[in-house]
Amino acid sequence: MESMKSKPRDGNGSDLSEQIKTATKDSHVRAENTQLMLNYQKGQITQTQYKLLLCSLYEIYRALEEELDRNADHPAVQPIYFPQELARLESLELDLEHFFGPHWRTRITVPAATHRYSQRLREIGENSPNLLVAHAYTRYLGDLSGGQVLGKITQKSLGLSGSKGILFFSFPGVSSPNRFKQLYRSRMNSIELTEQQRQEVLDEATRAFEFNIEVFDDLQKMLSITEEASSEKGNDAASKPQPKTFSNSPMLQFALGVGITLATVGMGVYAF
Repeated sequence: MESMKSKPRDGNGSDLSEQIKTATKDSHVRAENTQLMLNYQKGQITQTQYKLLLCSLYEIYRALEEELDRNADHPAVQPIYFPQELARLESLELDLEHFFGPHWRTRITVPAATHRYSQRLREIGENSPNLLVAHAYTRYLGDLSGGQVLGKITQKSLGLSGSKGILFFSFPGVSSPNRFKQLYRSRMNSIELTEQQRQEVLDEATRAFEFNIEVFDDLQKMLSITEEASSEKGNDAASKPQPKTFSNSPMLQFALGVGITLATVGMGVYAF
């Protein structure tokens, strides 16, 4: 795998990759300590939750990778453009087909918060490609780090055999994740940015975390509403069957899909 020397650092003497880690530290800690993420690490995930996670990831990566492809020759994107090594879209499509069948596209369930995130990716891809650097870094290097742990947890929790259904977590084009992350950081640190552009990238990285924290806050509100509704129907539940089980409730599916997506974003990012 090729190597590249970083171009001179800016006046503050810090690489962009290190600056992103510092700038997002507090937001990362807040996301990392959500109950849903802790539950995921304990292996407390159902197939329904995981399928909704795949739907969310599909929309996010479709937006991210289409914008990276469209801006592949941009001076800020070109150094960190590794479609053969990192692209997740095809793997997600195969995972979705495994769980939903050949017509999976008609069964995609996408939370509003995920849709907002994908809209942001489209917006910056059109108007500010520099900012794609922040999203590509936090997503891909997080997947290479914590994603590997999540893949094993998911496989064991759902009783999956082989790689079917968890291709998203596999990077066959990356023989050594640690070496690749070093290359990726070197490439990213070589990008020439003005002080203002660099600050905008740092702000965007923080914004990516904040998007997910806001999603978790919305999730908590939705879960509270669902619990209150279930409590009010408690007497009826004892006397007659409910039309939908707790796990099949559309509102709960929406909430759990968003929450597990947040857990994935929070996992592993500081293993950069």
